[in-house]
Amino acid sequence: MHNKTSGTSGAPSPRGIVIAAPSSNSGKTVITLALLRALKRSGVAVAAAKTGPDYIDPAFQAAACGASCINLDSWAMDRDQIQTLVARQLADQRDENAFMVCEGVMGLFDGAANGIGSTADLAAMMNWPVVLVVDVKGQSASAAALISGFATFRAETRIAGVILNRVGSDRHKQMIMDACAKHLPNIPIVGAVRRSTDLTLPERHLGLVQAGEHRELDDFLDRAADIIAQDVDLTGFAQLVSSQSSLTTQSTANEPMPLGQSADISPMGQHIAIARDTAFAFAYRHLLDGWARAGATLSFFSPLNDEVPDPTADAIYLPGGYPELFAAELADASQFKAAMRTAAQNGVTIYGECGGYMVLGESLIDANGDRYEMLGLLAVETSFAARKLHLGYRQATLAQVTPFGPAGTVVRGHEFHYASTLSENGTPFCHMKNAMGDDLGAAGLMRGTVFGSFFHVISARPEDA
Repeated sequence: MHNKTSGTSGAPSPRGIVIAAPSSNSGKTVITLALLRALKRSGVAVAAAKTGPDYIDPAFQAAACGASCINLDSWAMDRDQIQTLVARQLADQRDENAFMVCEGVMGLFDGAANGIGSTADLAAMMNWPVVLVVDVKGQSASAAALISGFATFRAETRIAGVILNRVGSDRHKQMIMDACAKHLPNIPIVGAVRRSTDLTLPERHLGLVQAGEHRELDDFLDRAADIIAQDVDLTGFAQLVSSQSSLTTQSTANEPMPLGQSADISPMGQHIAIARDTAFAFAYRHLLDGWARAGATLSFFSPLNDEVPDPTADAIYLPGGYPELFAAELADASQFKAAMRTAAQNGVTIYGECGGYMVLGESLIDANGDRYEMLGLLAVETSFAARKLHLGYRQATLAQVTPFGPAGTVVRGHEFHYASTLSENGTPFCHMKNAMGDDLGAAGLMRGTVFGSFFHVISARPEDA
């Protein structure tokens, strides 16, 4: 079984707490952001993490706490890798009392299609308490029944506290508090957040509008933190972490991370040029950090600004993002396109992931049906004229020798996009299965030193081959 609940090193888990909810759209993202900003402002040393595959929320969390946010995925990573990533993140705080605030994904017990990889799995794996954010709009005593069900559903998941969200009035709050005090006396209500338009963020088809596009993000975070500081007992919240036993960051923070954990996906080259702007924003922090720890030099460039990759780079990475929103600008980026084609001719390794894969293709059709010329390095054409959701965890077996490993290497990740593939011709990059093990067939393309697919890489898991 790939999902380990105890590490092989025997080291205790780093200190942390999970912010979860009964379902999506309960407000846990904004509550997490506001908590991070409020705790940071009050002098508490916190680090940020997001459960599962997500690129957008971590950017907001990084802005909220002033430090990077990592993804922790119990479907794609094992406990040793997760524990080491967390310990390193906490060590960066340079405070022995620092703890991780980890936002959950979907509902607390929702994971991959096979039931693995939920927020509850991560909390149990790391022995972290859970604070449940409950949207109480339209209910009073029923909220206590809901909390009771979540608290007793799995014995290894500890609901240590609750934050009531979207509370309508003082009377509404008191009715719920009374019901919880009567039926759940051992689970503290650490906050009751009033309903407010100041706690809303704009969204688009893949989730929230990116943090970099939110012009007044700092003002929003400060307003949200002001509300949380009034409506949540920040001291009581932090004490839910310190009430845990045998938790420390010292055991793993300073230990060297083995290559298989620090850079699960081997570096693509000695110098990797990475596209980074609002069209190419979906790159996992742990992946880039792993490459750097393995000795690779990383440099960055903006295709939207018609910048070119460093000519000394022996590898180029085009991450995912929103190229469909900037197809015209990318089509007109003549210097970027010429440099990429020259790099391919010179045998530079080029990898495109989801949005990056589409840009490596021959053309991209946007939502209006307009066709734009892309790089033409792979024989693929994609379209957003007829949107179709592709979503879920994926296990890829490499069909070819790549910098990520020889043919047969198993890589875990996910797929999340609305593009339709109009044509895809050539040598497949990998063979894909979903979380249930269902065969999805060949995926992606590889031509010479250029390869890619819609698959977002998270971690290599050769033991699952």
